[in-house]
Amino acid sequence: MHISAPDDTAAPTTRPPVRSRTLSWIPGLLYDTAFRRYWTAQTVSYLGDQVSALAIPLIAVTVVHAGAAQMGYLAAAVWLPHLLFGPYAGLWADRRRHRRRVMIAADLGRFALLVSLPVVHALSTLTFTSLFTVAFGVGLLSVLFEVCNPPLFKALVPPGGYVAGNALGSGSRAMAKVVGPSAGGFLVQLFSAPFALLVDALSYLVSAVLLARIAPEEAPPSEERVRLRAAGRFILRSRAIRAALAATATVNFFCFVTTTLFVLYATTTLGLGAGLLGTVLGAGAVGAVVGAVCATPLTRRLGVGRTFLLGCLMTPAPLLLIPAAHGSGPAVLVMLVGAQFGSALGVIWIDITAATLLTSLVPDAMRSSVFGAYQGVNLGMRPLAALIAGAVAGPLGLRTTLWIAAAGALTACLWILPSPLSRRTPPAAGQEA
Repeated sequence: MHISAPDDTAAPTTRPPVRSRTLSWIPGLLYDTAFRRYWTAQTVSYLGDQVSALAIPLIAVTVVHAGAAQMGYLAAAVWLPHLLFGPYAGLWADRRRHRRRVMIAADLGRFALLVSLPVVHALSTLTFTSLFTVAFGVGLLSVLFEVCNPPLFKALVPPGGYVAGNALGSGSRAMAKVVGPSAGGFLVQLFSAPFALLVDALSYLVSAVLLARIAPEEAPPSEERVRLRAAGRFILRSRAIRAALAATATVNFFCFVTTTLFVLYATTTLGLGAGLLGTVLGAGAVGAVVGAVCATPLTRRLGVGRTFLLGCLMTPAPLLLIPAAHGSGPAVLVMLVGAQFGSALGVIWIDITAATLLTSLVPDAMRSSVFGAYQGVNLGMRPLAALIAGAVAGPLGLRTTLWIAAAGALTACLWILPSPLSRRTPPAAGQEA
């Protein structure tokens, strides 16, 4: 992402601004006005997303009385657009001159969709169909937002700051996971789940306003008409990106089986209420904060590739604690918190290192196309996992399905070991990957 900012939006430099000794703990990128607004927009939106992540499944369980199969359909609705439209959305974004405007429009669209749910609930017309439709619509707009985001990030961050910039974004997501679930549980109990969604709706509105206040010099549209096959060939020919995609897709598939069934398992099998469930998720998300904080020194010590490998191990391993939990005593809470903490730690390392690899290795002319294709496969695993989770959990039972999911996710490491990612320093941009 590139920045030419008029007025008070200053262009970033490779050197951090001069800082006073008392403020030396503030990351250098946050001294840049444009990046700070971009990062704040992400942070606010992530916080709202955490409220919806708790509220929408609770609406399905408590308001429309969804079963395991319907919970699978609902979880699939959010991610199905990545599978169906992600690669094509990336191609479309590479041909756009003003990608930031697309991101603003996507924020406003998501605001409108989420506001509609408390409205139909107030009219006593909330059904599973309306819930599914809104989830699908939000997912579709999220695809457009996300494929336009990598060029904007590269405009705002100098090459030496990719890990730090991605760590700040992941740190925002981590902090949101600490505050959001607990706040979401409180809001659900105070206002009911449908009206708690207004918080997420407002977060998209704030994000749109902040993005409208930056003026980055975006990379020009690709002069050549990049095709989906070209993006696919680039991924397949890059050993590093190919291995990263196979590993993240494996993690996403199996771990999303756990995500799909967790609320249902925690509330029906373990008997957790909304407030306690939010507290468990929030406490577990402290691991994401720790992961974001230590990501930069960890990559300096281990390298980007080996940190990615460590993340692929740490993400699924703690999830074995979830099906191991029985009853409703303090030990169960400790196990669930441990699962959330450890898994979130690994997820953040995967997010930061995978984003850094894509930013470093993919040329500007096909950045959105490759990102869209990558996410189409990677996040496209989630709707498939959600549908399979709903279908399998019935005959096998929730606990058995969760055991299989955690064990399957551990196989992701097998894709990385023979790849350049197992070396301390993977190939840089322009080298054979």
